Amino acid sequence: MLPHFKSLLDLVKAFPTDEACLLHLEALRWNGTPVSPFDPTSRVYKCAGHRYKCKNTGKYFNVKVGTIFEDTKIPLQKWFMALYIFSSHKKGISSHQLARDIDVTQKSAWFLLHRLRYAFEHPNFKATLSGTVEVDETYYGGVEGNKHESRKTPGTQGRSTKTKKPIMGAIERNGNIVAAVVEDTKTGIVQSFVESTVAEGTVVMTDEYASYRGVAKVYEHQIVRHSAKQYVDGLAHTNSIECFWSHFKRGIEGIYHWVSFEHLQAYVNEFTLRYNTRRFHTADRFNLILGNIAGRLTYNTLISHE
Repeated sequence: MLPHFKSLLDLVKAFPTDEACLLHLEALRWNGTPVSPFDPTSRVYKCAGHRYKCKNTGKYFNVKVGTIFEDTKIPLQKWFMALYIFSSHKKGISSHQLARDIDVTQKSAWFLLHRLRYAFEHPNFKATLSGTVEVDETYYGGVEGNKHESRKTPGTQGRSTKTKKPIMGAIERNGNIVAAVVEDTKTGIVQSFVESTVAEGTVVMTDEYASYRGVAKVYEHQIVRHSAKQYVDGLAHTNSIECFWSHFKRGIEGIYHWVSFEHLQAYVNEFTLRYNTRRFHTADRFNLILGNIAGRLTYNTLISHE
């Protein structure tokens, strides 16, 4: 039986030591049968402590090898606390605040949070949407009106991408959301996003933006005309996706204040996973993310685009 918890205090009681954390990881990843990260077909020998040996390669490993925890100097108990806080807070937590909460440096907290976002890109929530789906786009970037006159960029009104990044989103009514940062919102990119995200024949609801016009060839397309101040037409509306965009932007502005375009998709993944697990119990969300920790994200890789 996996430990159940619904508060930070419960979490600390459930995982009082790093050994307890390792045992929990082993149960989630291996379910009683250790698997070599070097050769999954190899026989595995148990060594002292929580070390194992891969027969085919002769290499030693533990459950952290091949995951976001590999080579970490931060105790697993702090990782577990960080994951609990990060996944439970509806708008996330800044690296400065997390550093104070778990007593690490801000640089370590920033790297830790990005590795958790890496695990947030969960394949379970990339299934094709169906039923009734709302599709909309939003833009993230600086507000020109807040800039000094000498720093303003001309021609950035409306859907300009000179100083902003567009994000496409599709949300299934009472279901999950899929969102992706895109280069622009021209017809080709918009319709490619819809076709790769939404099952054929689905009822798709959008605003009157011209790039959605071809959607009716594949889907039952319903439109609300925002320019005419029409926001609901029978069952047609895009209120659900717009509420998500509002929550996303309030989180970015209120918690993180600023996000680079290079890391924007990671922050989008963070908010989409929290939304998609909104009905999960705290422990279930925690274990879902821990079950998706395979893969490594090094610091050099993370900063290589900055």
